[in-house]
Amino acid sequence: MKKKIVVPSITEMLQADLAQDLLLNYPRNLVVEHFRKAADISRHQQLTEEAEPKTVSELINEAKRTIEAAYQPTLVRVINATGTVLHTNLGRARLSSKLREELVDIACNYVNVEYTLETGQRGSRYDHLEQTLTKLTGAEAALVVNNNAAAVLLSLTTLAQGKEVIVSRGELVEIGGSFRIPEIMTLGGCLLKEVGTTNKTHRFDYERAIDEDETALLLKVHRSNFSIVGFSESVSLKELKEIGQEAGLPVMYDMGSGSLLSLQQHGLPEEETVQDALAAGADIVTFSGDKLLGGPQAGVIVGKKEYIERMKRHQLTRALRVDKLTIAALEGTLRQYFDEEQAIANIPTLQMLAVSDDVLKAKAETLCRLLSQHDSLAVRLEQGTSKVGGGSMPELELPTWLVSVSPKQMSVTDFVTELRHGKTPVIARTKFDLCLFDVRTITEDELSIVADEVAAVLS
Repeated sequence: MKKKIVVPSITEMLQADLAQDLLLNYPRNLVVEHFRKAADISRHQQLTEEAEPKTVSELINEAKRTIEAAYQPTLVRVINATGTVLHTNLGRARLSSKLREELVDIACNYVNVEYTLETGQRGSRYDHLEQTLTKLTGAEAALVVNNNAAAVLLSLTTLAQGKEVIVSRGELVEIGGSFRIPEIMTLGGCLLKEVGTTNKTHRFDYERAIDEDETALLLKVHRSNFSIVGFSESVSLKELKEIGQEAGLPVMYDMGSGSLLSLQQHGLPEEETVQDALAAGADIVTFSGDKLLGGPQAGVIVGKKEYIERMKRHQLTRALRVDKLTIAALEGTLRQYFDEEQAIANIPTLQMLAVSDDVLKAKAETLCRLLSQHDSLAVRLEQGTSKVGGGSMPELELPTWLVSVSPKQMSVTDFVTELRHGKTPVIARTKFDLCLFDVRTITEDELSIVADEVAAVLS
């Protein structure tokens, strides 16, 4: 005898009281789609697995779970417990919490992004940032595009398309995402002219390479994500400027990770600032907004007005322009640099780099105490090192405090996997059979969240 298959109709499911909340909170077509999937699965199970028919309520609850999973945003907040301050995969720089209300207001309302309130006429979106950047850096003019790769591309295309750009062979870098200086030059229509060797480039290498008809630009690139040590030599920016002046050529400096202040007094090594680069004579300096600056993803171009005005008029600029949220986030971050102490206290990147050992240890002790409540964990406080990340200061190891955890009833692989799948995902690092929480990149208010997520995994 043929088995009878019992599956409620979609209409019956839609009319059920239990479905009404779903219809209020989710698009009707999405609800119908998942009701059909739940019904099809039940039908298949009855045919192949001798399963019992499911009630309307059971099918709706199954559909509800899949609807909620399908409708969740893919971009979610995570807790960075790795100790890498500028973690590229986790969004690099955290923005200052002081900007939260301002950014929400900008995001949810109309704003004067290209409108001049004084005259009632159309304005430029770049005016919102230029005055602040020129004040902070001492540059004549400034322009902001969507990242530093775009800043380099726009600068090269505007200043040297169809002409030669001279650069040291030791500075032909590749950064994350396979962004390579030689290939970006080709894309910008420039002719790359390498000088020197991998480890040594001299002043005379540039001087001999200059062709007064073909050379348009001298380019220096900061080796931000690697270093050359030992038998090496390079030409300083100041020397390169002297060469450029003698030949009547502009000098461009791609800093990559631009800093606006020194953190030497907080134990970090001396790092060249944007102001230093301009003072040394660079005509154009490009750098990232989301690295050591501590702002949103952006590419900042500062330097001589005559060159930047040409970039503003270039057709490529529109394709690379920033939106209102980037403008607001970068402007809010830059404003804090007018008071150096305020910047270090309120910009998370600077705060995490400058934080004292005492503060780190106190945070680690708090987390250690919270996690030690679980008998199924072996918890220990230990010293370790953090990384700056984002291709910045690659050799620098920052002393830090770690909370190491060894789960007794599950593997460390399963433990960190479950932490990633929690309500608020926690991204930690592992070492052998240990899970390591580096408190440098965990804020005070996140310590209890980490503890809650660990408790959820253990339960």
